[in-house]
Amino acid sequence: MFNFGSKLLLVFLLAFPCGLVSVAHVSAEPDSSEDADPDVAVDEEEEDEDVVEEDQLQQTDEEEEEEVSDPAALTSHPDADTTIIFTTGEEFPANEIVRFLVGFTNKGSQDFSVQSLEASFRYPQDFQFYIQNFTALPLQTLVKPQAQATFEYSFIPAQPMAGRPFGLVILLNYLDTEGNSFQTAIYNQTVTITEKEEGLDGETIFMYIFLTGLVALMVFAMYQVLETRTRKRLSVKVEKGTGNMSDVDISWIPQETLNAMNKASPKTSPRKRAKRAAGTDQ
Repeated sequence: MFNFGSKLLLVFLLAFPCGLVSVAHVSAEPDSSEDADPDVAVDEEEEDEDVVEEDQLQQTDEEEEEEVSDPAALTSHPDADTTIIFTTGEEFPANEIVRFLVGFTNKGSQDFSVQSLEASFRYPQDFQFYIQNFTALPLQTLVKPQAQATFEYSFIPAQPMAGRPFGLVILLNYLDTEGNSFQTAIYNQTVTITEKEEGLDGETIFMYIFLTGLVALMVFAMYQVLETRTRKRLSVKVEKGTGNMSDVDISWIPQETLNAMNKASPKTSPRKRAKRAAGTDQ
């Protein structure tokens, strides 16, 4: 029994390492196959790169189509010539009308249909951001070959924009005989919105009214003080009555009454009255 058990254990010990070696060989076969075929892996990487490049090309094509469809990306026609003149000057005061004339010259052999004229203020660091967009002026004007046309446009910069620079963009839209759209940037520069200095503004007028009222109040107060002092002085004086009869009008009194009054109260000096009294005693 012991011999049979020992033989079985010996067989197991011999068979177990052989089984491990075979399993390790089977598991290592896929790695060896990949190492044996490096060209297949390279082909797969190249196919992935080709797919990525095709996706990038498709994206760029779509972006180009979007740029063409964008009105801001339209170009001008070589046979169209434009000029601009600011009739109100090169300054752009806030809250004031700015006028300019646009000249359009057709130098080609086909007709041009001028559609609209538009203007806008943009952010100076990035002209894609609109700060103030003005209403487009519809023109619908046909310009014959070798002919010219002039258009007038005006706008008013907003008051809060005063004292800061902005990008002024003026665009002219037109079509050719085939219906193709074109756009010319007549003016595309950075300008500064100025603040117009006015003679009198609301604050100055209010200040003048306040100062005028204050001066009038001070004058009235001084007049009241002087009048009060004058009344006090007049109340202190005592009335003495009439001291001279020559100042009294007695023309209305009858002459007989006056004679009687003179006899009753003769106008004599105190000395004469004293002498008369002494003679009477004698």
